[in-house]
Amino acid sequence: MISLALATLFAAAVQATPAPSPADPIDADWRAIPDDELLVITLGNGKRVVVRLAAALAPQHVANIRTLAKTRWWDGASVYRVQENWVAQWGDATEKKPLPAGVTDRPAAEFDIPAFAPAVRMTRADPYSTASGITAEGWPVATDGKAAWLTHCYGMVGVARDALPSTGSGAELFTPIGQSARRLDRNYTVVGRIVEGMQYFSGLPRSDAPLGVYATEGERLPIVTVRLASDMPATERPHYQYRAADNPRFAAAVRRRENPEAPTVSLGGAAVCDVLPAVRKAP
Repeated sequence: MISLALATLFAAAVQATPAPSPADPIDADWRAIPDDELLVITLGNGKRVVVRLAAALAPQHVANIRTLAKTRWWDGASVYRVQENWVAQWGDATEKKPLPAGVTDRPAAEFDIPAFAPAVRMTRADPYSTASGITAEGWPVATDGKAAWLTHCYGMVGVARDALPSTGSGAELFTPIGQSARRLDRNYTVVGRIVEGMQYFSGLPRSDAPLGVYATEGERLPIVTVRLASDMPATERPHYQYRAADNPRFAAAVRRRENPEAPTVSLGGAAVCDVLPAVRKAP
């Protein structure tokens, strides 16, 4: 009787287990993010934010960022601007701290990327581009048929700057917190994406001051340290994997997002910022 009961329960469990979806990733779809492409930010409240750097797509600005991290320039900086439904920004609130040797606020413009080469292309165009998609490495890209660029989706990291010709050094960074900020595309350099701790930026108190800049020093969130994972002790380094997009499973996931099953109403398309590939801690 006991064996029969166990067999019955096992059969029921097997029947209740959903079949794998064509959109589910397999182990081979997860690829490691190099340690020198992970920027680890330790905040004054004890929380941690980790940025994946787009080293191949914004090499000069990422080189600046690596130098800033290696020289510990950000230690003692702060998150000093949080504008409702727009961005959180961090760096030196006084704008008086000298940049370390080898860092300039006028590297060549990297508002564009070399080519539009998505592994998966969105079905529909959007108001900001004629085509968009996700690269094999998991970056959201767009084009107008002439140029190509990384898009300012929620959680992407951009370089704040003064008026042109300054392109920004990378010392002042921002991330869209309430929605995508696509109208910034091709006007600011995108250098990465937050892969852990985005909630610690998007959940900060908003400032009512102009442009969301905190009016007093006491409102700012201190930054304790900023390090490249590659510069941290091996036992303390975080390790992450991104879901690659150059396979039929990710393509199926995008198509499912563009055409969800009933009763969800399908509009026959989706925005590129709605299909950013997952990132996970390495198992």
